[in-house]
Amino acid sequence: MISAIYDRRSIRKFLDTPIAEKDVIEIIQSGIKAPSSKNRQPWKFIVVQGKEKEEMLKIFRQGISREENESALLPQNRQHIAAAKHTVDVMADAPVIVFVVNSLGESILSELTPEERIYEICNIQSIGAAIQNMILAATEKEIGSLWICDIYFAYSELCEWLNREGQLVAAIAFGYPDESPKERPRKNFEDVVEWRK
Repeated sequence: MISAIYDRRSIRKFLDTPIAEKDVIEIIQSGIKAPSSKNRQPWKFIVVQGKEKEEMLKIFRQGISREENESALLPQNRQHIAAAKHTVDVMADAPVIVFVVNSLGESILSELTPEERIYEICNIQSIGAAIQNMILAATEKEIGSLWICDIYFAYSELCEWLNREGQLVAAIAFGYPDESPKERPRKNFEDVVEWRK
């Protein structure tokens, strides 16, 4: 697994090669094996392919258009809309998209008490672990992945389309890579680690 951690890359170009359902199942099962706070296992995975994916992409583009022209959820992030449009194009090329929902979560627009916010943070940490497990399992299978947070540029539209209880957290695109990107720069170890002995 150490080699998968070092070899993993965010893939934005995919081959037009289907992924076997068996591999998709094994990738998701790897996510389900992640640790979770108080063993709540707050995740729900929604696999989108084929005609459903085409409908989702249309909805995603409508949301981005609204974000550009009307009441924006992310008004301070309009400079990232072009990147969000590119993300939708990447998703169009990927054979499998998996949406990840916090099944115990509230809408991101909900007011939370401090206790509820801590509960939410713990569940999101659990979901982050599940996503990481999935993308590492995909790497082991030589399947590329892209962890997508640009969903927030079409958040209400995608939530309505998914029609699921809970809080939409992320999407992941999976497919066989059609690129071999170099490793992105990382902060120096000394800058991010503090030892207290």
